[in-house]
Amino acid sequence: MNAEMMSNVTLDDITPGLSASLTRKVTRENLNLFAAVAGEMTPPVLEADLERHVTRGDIVTHSMWTSALVSSVLATRLPGAGAIQLRQTQKFCRPVHPGDVITATVCVRAKLPARRTVTFETRCTDQKGDIVMLGSATVIAPDKSMTWPVAPEPDIFVRPHDRYARFVREARMRAPMRTAVVHPCSPESLAAAIEARDEGLIDPLLIGPVHKIQAAAQAAMIDLTGVTIEAVEHSHAAAARAVEMGATGHVGALMKGSLHTEELLSAVLAEGSGLRTDRRMSHVYAMDVPTYSKALIVTDAAVNIAPDLEHKRDICQNAVDLLHLLGVERPLVAVLAAVETVNPKMAATIDAASLTAMAMRGQITGATVDGPLAFDNAISAAAASTKGIVSPVAGDADILLAPDLEAANILAKQMMFFGAADAAGLVLGARIPVVITSRADSVRVRIASVALAKLVTEHAARRPR
Repeated sequence: MNAEMMSNVTLDDITPGLSASLTRKVTRENLNLFAAVAGEMTPPVLEADLERHVTRGDIVTHSMWTSALVSSVLATRLPGAGAIQLRQTQKFCRPVHPGDVITATVCVRAKLPARRTVTFETRCTDQKGDIVMLGSATVIAPDKSMTWPVAPEPDIFVRPHDRYARFVREARMRAPMRTAVVHPCSPESLAAAIEARDEGLIDPLLIGPVHKIQAAAQAAMIDLTGVTIEAVEHSHAAAARAVEMGATGHVGALMKGSLHTEELLSAVLAEGSGLRTDRRMSHVYAMDVPTYSKALIVTDAAVNIAPDLEHKRDICQNAVDLLHLLGVERPLVAVLAAVETVNPKMAATIDAASLTAMAMRGQITGATVDGPLAFDNAISAAAASTKGIVSPVAGDADILLAPDLEAANILAKQMMFFGAADAAGLVLGARIPVVITSRADSVRVRIASVALAKLVTEHAARRPR
């Protein structure tokens, strides 16, 4: 196949009104790379901090990224190779955020042949057509024609991060779900609820001390007009009230605010809460890992500290049921351990072998389960082949079932911080799902977590009782 070719536009061929555009999606990876190259982000700055700063207008990394995109149009499209940029001015009309799709356009306004200079009007618009930047640029235009093959973009810019798109889109198509937001008394937790509302996913019911919620809204510059607040005195009361409303069907899901996860889940698990089921509750991370071929579930990273075999069976089934409603007909479950053989001195290997046998005998349904498998063999067919492992799961796992909470939590966090993975968090096994998000989560992850909860709730409502 012949490579795609590009050509520059010489001074003689440039006429007023001639234009060119370039479209790019804003991602966490290319923003962080740009910030690092520009020297605008001093470690250790996290993405959540970056987003908050940009929202307040304290730093300009996101907006300057649009300026760089304009420069890219000038250097590669119009005029292209041989052009020398002399100056660029810009007015940033609104910030851009990860997930936005920005189109940079340059249009010839005038040229001075004697000086070989061309002045362009420049603008950047987002996926809604809103203007995010306006400006102008002056360049020295090339005098010789050049043609060159289009080089592939660096992997960091084209790395896919779209494995949440389908189920988020599906969740948006449904009516907003009434959701109890428990003690949203920090700007971050309150903003997460309002973001989900603005995406059409939830109808939030804020439960907590009114004065603290209003203070958080003021700090985050959020308008609470039309949002219902259920006034209670403190976080314990907020958790209890939210559980009560969930048990009586007034809300379809719970969403953690600024209280501790343990405090919320203790209320859900309390005797007589009305939300307990015969199934053990467990946490799942629905992960979008750029270097893996599909979505991946890691469990349990937040609820069961040292699960026994019976608990692991429920943890496994919860994750399998989640993938069923997301369209995975028969998930592949890798039960992790440090080694691939059963060792009587390593309890995790015995549990893994037992879970494999339980699945074969119908005690775990709707999935293919295999273990013990070390992490590398679970996700890499090459690693499994090197060790001579023959397994229907090895190298292609949909679910990674960790030996205990510490192992799952460390594994998930390593993927997030070393592997640029996204991780949407959800607690399953109660009568309604519980959304567990972190202050460090991106907007995309928070939206995905709520979308998952919405689909779980609607699936449960359709299930015969």
